[in-house]
Amino acid sequence: MKKIIQTAIFLFSISLFSQSSLDKATKYYKTMQYKKAVEMYEKAIEDKGANSQETVFRIANSYFYINDYINAKKWFDKVYEAEQGSMAEVNFIKYIESLKSNRDYDTANNLLKEYYKNNPAKLKMLAYQKKELDSLNKKKTLYTITNLSINTPMSDFGAVKYGPNKIIFYSSRDTSKFNNKIYSWNEQPYLNTYIAEKNIGTGNVDNVKLFLNNLNSDYHDATVAFSNDLEKVYFTSNYLKRRKIKTNKSGLSNMEILRGSIVDNKIVDIETLKFNDENYSCAHPSLCDKGKYLFFVSDMPGGYGCTDIYYAEIFEDGSINTPINAGPSVNTAGREMFPYFVNNTLYFSSDGHYGIGGLDIFESKLESKNSFSTPTNLGSPINSNMDDFSFTYYKETGDGYFSSNRTMGKGDDDIYSFVKTKEVIFQNYSGNVLDEATKKPIPYANIKVIDNFGDTVQNVKSDSLGYYNVQLPCNSEHNLNFSKPNYSSKNVQVKTDDGAKDIKNNIVYLNSFESLVVKEDNVEKIKVNPIYFDLDKFAITPQAESELEKVYYVMTEFPKVVIKIESHTDSRGSDSHNLKLSDNRAKATQTYLIARGISPERIESAIGYGETRLKENCPNGVKCTEERHSINRRSDFIIVSK
Repeated sequence: MKKIIQTAIFLFSISLFSQSSLDKATKYYKTMQYKKAVEMYEKAIEDKGANSQETVFRIANSYFYINDYINAKKWFDKVYEAEQGSMAEVNFIKYIESLKSNRDYDTANNLLKEYYKNNPAKLKMLAYQKKELDSLNKKKTLYTITNLSINTPMSDFGAVKYGPNKIIFYSSRDTSKFNNKIYSWNEQPYLNTYIAEKNIGTGNVDNVKLFLNNLNSDYHDATVAFSNDLEKVYFTSNYLKRRKIKTNKSGLSNMEILRGSIVDNKIVDIETLKFNDENYSCAHPSLCDKGKYLFFVSDMPGGYGCTDIYYAEIFEDGSINTPINAGPSVNTAGREMFPYFVNNTLYFSSDGHYGIGGLDIFESKLESKNSFSTPTNLGSPINSNMDDFSFTYYKETGDGYFSSNRTMGKGDDDIYSFVKTKEVIFQNYSGNVLDEATKKPIPYANIKVIDNFGDTVQNVKSDSLGYYNVQLPCNSEHNLNFSKPNYSSKNVQVKTDDGAKDIKNNIVYLNSFESLVVKEDNVEKIKVNPIYFDLDKFAITPQAESELEKVYYVMTEFPKVVIKIESHTDSRGSDSHNLKLSDNRAKATQTYLIARGISPERIESAIGYGETRLKENCPNGVKCTEERHSINRRSDFIIVSK
């Protein structure tokens, strides 16, 4: 069920005995019998060297669909080598997932950058998701997982709670004594729906039985959703006519979502939903926690990729509104499947978002009507380099289920239970961002919340009045970085407590660039007081160091600023001596700033002009007060670029 939501059915017999291996392989491929197809394709290549580009692609695709990612990668390597940038996005996604399933993440990441180089929005989304996943993987996991004892060597998946101590799940476990029909895609029995009992004390699940007397047909019956009172049920089934599978003009039997009522352990009043159509599939129904919306998956026309997630409003009279596509934040050119909406969060599986490999489970917040946030990966151990899907979570008990075909499992797909550690409690940290000089609010300042790993975990802004509020985990330490273009930045170390009270009225002052410079003679200079040196000396004094700290501050807070240093003396002393002395002082100032870490390239020049550029008219032979002479003794830090 995770690999396809349609079934190929043949209403006539096909004789393959007299045909070539390639012809047989092609027929198997077109009828979705992928295990048989790869055997025949490999034989055709071995016997006759049948290695056309189409054949190579079909082998890669077949291996991908039967979860043999080692061989899928080998053949997709050949496909990509031939097609590269012209490779269809849906096939490129399969290649990337095959690489990741083989843990070749470097190659996958490089190919993603190359393939989407002309799609900055996609690259931005992938970069965000990768950063979030990398940050998540550095932290202690929130989940403890267990492989359920009811798993078999076949496919078992999709567990959901049914009442206080039972679960419903789906399985292709051997029922051959009742039904010998085999699903040609993976050569396993068709899926049926089962019920099992859960021991609340131990968590063990056993006593497996078929669910409902008339739910299970000879074909796929799976992925059910229940109303809160457990009286209404939505479920996925093949299109059937008189208990036999029904095909469309293409020879395919798609899937439809049916609805019925549960009475005396049977489904009665079964009806098809109005958006179903024999020409496409609808599957994986899931009701939101309040039962007002039905989420499902479909490959109906007009979507973004292979399978998209849709949702439709259910009215009080039971009628259902026209489905709405969950949109490009959720849906990609790949596969989005198994939606589960609870606590204003959509959980789903996808191979089109940035993941670990195969289908990964993501979460996306409903931000407003018809708008979802950029999905984030749940990380390990929920996700692996294989297919992970069918996630359900019950906040009131802190546990849930998901399914996976990861290695070390018992069978094809296995059901895992998980327990999530207690949710983190947050404490509000708030205040105002103000201009240091004017004490006025700074609107829309940027605040980054950085954890102990150096990762940015939140980005918020102050409002129009400079007010900000961030939520921080209790009993934690974070660095808050405040900034805004044309302002200095400031880091504030925050340590939260047990969260009993919010931490309020935290004022943060930032300096505007304008307040740190002065305009003189049509140039901008860094604002400093006169820098004094000992008589006839050029060593940096403590007073000079205090003023140079202002220059250093501007250059570190505004890293694009480039300056030139000009040093001047008064007229006392010989002209040549003053010229040399001022040049030494300029060079000493430059050396000091470079020693503090300022790049030499950011100081265009450091030149002394002696007494050649007096501000006060106090040349040789003119008596002036000490105050007027001191105005002529100065160092200027002229801004060349910013």
